[in-house]
Amino acid sequence: MLTYALTDVGRHRAVNQDAAFCSGQSVGRLPNLFIVADGMGGHRGGDYASSFAVRRMTEILGQEKEPENPSPALLLKYAVNQVNAELFREASVNQEYSGMGTTMVACTIDQDRITVANVGDSRLYVCGSGLNQITRDHSLVEEMVQEGTLEKGSTGYLKNKNIITRAVGVEERVDVDIFYARLDQGQRILMCSDGLTNMVEDSQIERILKEENDIRMAAERLVSQANVNGGQDNIAVILIDPEYRPIS
Repeated sequence: MLTYALTDVGRHRAVNQDAAFCSGQSVGRLPNLFIVADGMGGHRGGDYASSFAVRRMTEILGQEKEPENPSPALLLKYAVNQVNAELFREASVNQEYSGMGTTMVACTIDQDRITVANVGDSRLYVCGSGLNQITRDHSLVEEMVQEGTLEKGSTGYLKNKNIITRAVGVEERVDVDIFYARLDQGQRILMCSDGLTNMVEDSQIERILKEENDIRMAAERLVSQANVNGGQDNIAVILIDPEYRPIS
């Protein structure tokens, strides 16, 4: 397995509120762990929320405590719920962090099976013959698209696409979506914050991933393209090549 993570402040933000964790090695009872978090709630609040969420997520999963005999999905969901409760308490007692929260997309890979936990609008894609978004955004416009009251890509969609309907730490409890996907030969995984997807169309993301064999170069090109296209937000990217085997 070959992995690479990259975050960038973008062209218009003073503080990087995106955080990422990338480990191809085991974390607790998980064979590997990858996380992208995009904080919100002012400069200090957003930065604190995302970094706290990533740090505590890895600590909780590394403790190998409850629940007993868990599936990867149960472990991820348990950890996100614990992080949510802790972050919500912190925001409740510390006025400086009032209203903070963070998106979170986390995954683990066991052979050809991906298990993904998601809250918010950070995304996980699988790229092979095409680019397939596995997660579903918790955003106002995506909910309206699902209801049939808004057309994807319309003026109203583009104007309101940054309004998310679910985040970690904002309320006492959070609903965590779990997704599963099977990996076929030659497929790669992309995880990212909306600083990438709001600036770079899926078709352009797919083209870059297919043109670059080196995942580090691919990640750097994705971030660079987001900045060329405006760089309105922080950018986080994780790329995973599950089939990579180093030459002995």
